[in-house]
This record gives sequence, structure tokens and C-alpha cells, in this order.
Amino acid sequence: MRPPTEDLAASRAESVTEFTRRLKVVLETGMRPGWVRGEVSNVRAQASGHVYFSLKDAGAQVSCVLFRGDAQRQEVTPRDGLQVLVFGEVSVYEVRGQYQLIVRAVIDDGAGRLQREFEALKRRLEAEGLFAREKKRRLPAMPRTIGIVTSPTGAALQDFLRILTRRGWRGRVVVLPAKVQGAGAATEMVAMLEQAGAWGIFDLLVIGRGGGSLEDLWAFNEEPLVRAVAASAVPIISAVGHEIDFTLCDFAADVRAETPSGAAELISSHFVASAERVARLGEAMEAHVEDAVVRGKERVAHAASRLRLLAPAARVEQGFLRLDDLGNRLGAALRATVETRRHALVHARAELARVAPERRVEFESHRLLALWKRLQAASPKSVLNRGFVILHDEHGVPVTRRAAVRAGQRLGAEFADGTARVRVEE
Repeated sequence: MRPPTEDLAASRAESVTEFTRRLKVVLETGMRPGWVRGEVSNVRAQASGHVYFSLKDAGAQVSCVLFRGDAQRQEVTPRDGLQVLVFGEVSVYEVRGQYQLIVRAVIDDGAGRLQREFEALKRRLEAEGLFAREKKRRLPAMPRTIGIVTSPTGAALQDFLRILTRRGWRGRVVVLPAKVQGAGAATEMVAMLEQAGAWGIFDLLVIGRGGGSLEDLWAFNEEPLVRAVAASAVPIISAVGHEIDFTLCDFAADVRAETPSGAAELISSHFVASAERVARLGEAMEAHVEDAVVRGKERVAHAASRLRLLAPAARVEQGFLRLDDLGNRLGAALRATVETRRHALVHARAELARVAPERRVEFESHRLLALWKRLQAASPKSVLNRGFVILHDEHGVPVTRRAAVRAGQRLGAEFADGTARVRVEE
């Protein structure tokens, strides 16, 4: 097609607004309302009540708006990551030249339904006591034969075996192949658990797979498999999904591992600790043997030294040395004895001087004088000399309380220089 001339192009040109409005008419009249499936993302709830979000899949995305009136009627609230089916019609937002979907209805696209089924079954089985803590069994510390129920071609099995090999675990792993996703997966895994119980060769069982969506992991939430895990006569580790994924098998098993690799680490942990302990004991034994050899050599050298000391010439020399030492010690002892006796004599002389009769008479005289002074200070006469008066009643008994006298009573007042008769006025 040949391009128009400049004059013709100018005469036919539309403004951006005109072009956008024409496109809006074409889209809104040419596309009927319909259902669209996708994952919700970039949810923005406005204060006005309108909800804006994107609907996306692996290949494209579309902007959506759920106006307040429609939003209030929905049972499902859009949130990031939710798989939904929406019903709406196409519209064009002219200001941005952007097409969008005006949503009128939102429903779950399976995941929401599965989540509700998951919660309902979990509550029912929990009420039966299927997940009770007291039913959990301790895992064997050193299992010899382990059975793992999983897909034989999955990465989870390879990770499990790789961890056991890297950590040097010694034992036998038997793969019990089964589907872990899709129709019939739960039935196959139940059959493998029953077969493992019938064989009676396993110390421990592991059931698991890698992570995935709720739909991918749903086989591990099916009631027959959950009950089979809880009823297993062999202790079971559930290793399904990543850290954030939980299945009902996790609750029914004796122990939950976050991943198959985590199950392998858990199984081999006691083995690794025991191996390290054996290594430490080996090192300690070597050190003990080396120490024993060293001490033996020292004892031999000591014995040889003693043998040299016990030779006749050495014994004569030792005798001379001992004789000199005893002589020195005897002289020191005699000198010490003389010095001790001299100090005792000086002390005895001092004690004799202290207890001589004239010193005792002088000491007792001073003590008697002190006692006489204390007696004089405590006598009634001394008290009267200090200005006090002693009152006596008619019978000569001292009056010591105000309450013991009455008006008109005659008393005797004893002063330092004599006695006077007094009468109580009031």
C-alpha cells in the first residue's frame, strides 16, 4: 500500500483522543463480556472501595478494576497469589490509552476450594485424635534399613541419597516407587506403605517429594493416605514440600522434615555424631597410649638412676653426706635448745618478780582503796551531801512515790545535817 501524500494525510489525521475513543468503541462493542482465568497480583484497595489488581498467567497480564458496588457483593476477596475466575467486560481508560477488564464477579479457581477442604479434613481428623502428640513415636537412633516412598525419578530422591552419601551414613535404603502427584498417587503410596509393613524389614520409613502448589501436593492430603501414615507400625518421617508447605501427612507422621534433604540430615545426625565421637575416642586412645609409653620410659630412666644410686661407692658417698647432715642438724638442735632454756629462765625471773609479797600487798591496797571509794559514792550519806532529801512515813519507811502520801500526813525529812518533821498540805 502506497503512503498517502502529505496533504491527504493531514486531512485524514485524527487526534490521540479521537483515535483512543474510536478504539474504545471498537473494543467495547466488538468484545462480549466473558470469563477469564488467572493469578491475582498487585492488589490495591482504595479508600473509595474500588479494588485494582492485575490478572496474569505465564504469557500475559491484564489490568482489572472491581468497583465498590461489585466488590461488596463478592464472597471472594482478591489477594496476591490467588487463582481466580473473573467475569467482566473490556473497557479502555482513555487518559492512559490502556485497556482494562471491568470485573463483575470473582470466584475461586480450585485452590480456594482445596484449601477449604484441607482445613475441614484437618479439623475432623484432629478431633479423632489422629494427630495427637502422645501417639508420636521416637525415631530409631541408628536405623539400618530405611524405606522411602517417593517417585523414583524425582529430584527429591536424588537429594535424599546425596545427603546420606555426603554425610557418610552406613545403612540400606530401599526405594518404594509411587506416583506423588495426580490421580491415583495417594492409592499407590498407601499400597507401598502396606507393602513395607508386610515385609517387616524396615526400621524407618520416609514419605515425601519436592515442593509445589497446593494442587501438586494434594495427594498427601487425601484421607486414605493420611490414615495409612498414622496407622503405620514403622515410624514415619513426612518430608513433603518446602519449609512453608504443610500437608496432612506432616501432622499424621511421627516427625516432619521440611524437605527430603532435611529428612536425610535428621536420619544421619545421630550416626554423624556417633562417628565424630568414635573419632574423638580414637584420638584420645592414641594420646593415652603415647602418654603411657612416655611414662614407661620415665619409669625405666628413674629405675636406672636408682640403680646407680644403690651402687656401693654411691652408698658410701651418701653415707658421708648423711653423716655431715646429721652433725649439722645436731649442732643446730643443741643451739636451739640452749636458746629456748635461756628465754624460759628470763621469763621465770620476770614472773617471780611480779608475784613477790611486797608487790602483792601494794596491789591489794590499791584495790581495797578503790572499792572503799565506790562504797562511799553509793552510800545514802553521799546522796544527802549532794543536796537530796529522803522522806520517811510515820513508821520510818522511805517514801518513793507521790501516790503514797495523802493530805495532812506527817512525814520525816532527812537532810545531810539532821532530820525535820513536815506535813503534807495537799
